[in-house]
Amino acid sequence: MTNKISNTLLVLAVGGLMFAGSAAAQTATTGSGAGPGVVDPGHPRVNQVNRRQTRQQNRIANGVKNGSLSPQETANLERREGSVQRREQRDMAKHNGHLTKKEQAGINRQQNRISRGIARDKHN
Repeated sequence: MTNKISNTLLVLAVGGLMFAGSAAAQTATTGSGAGPGVVDPGHPRVNQVNRRQTRQQNRIANGVKNGSLSPQETANLERREGSVQRREQRDMAKHNGHLTKKEQAGINRQQNRISRGIARDKHN
């Protein structure tokens, strides 16, 4: 019992750090198109991707809180979310903080797969 609680707390801590790191990286903004890796807070594609990532993080957190996600499932989902965040950062670095429509479509496909995984894991 204690081991399961420890695993859950570890997964939550890692997920929180990943989410906080992503948020910290995205709050270091300056004007539009300020340079590689700098987020333009007014860019609609970036905002859409970030809102969706936040909602999916909340779904994972709720699954952990109500016990419908095991620590292993949570770790897998968090790893996959981290992959999406790294992809977004790489894509944005190429275009001065913006995402192209093609890049957004690829990220959305990846997030769709994760979303289905969240639903599947929560209902098993």
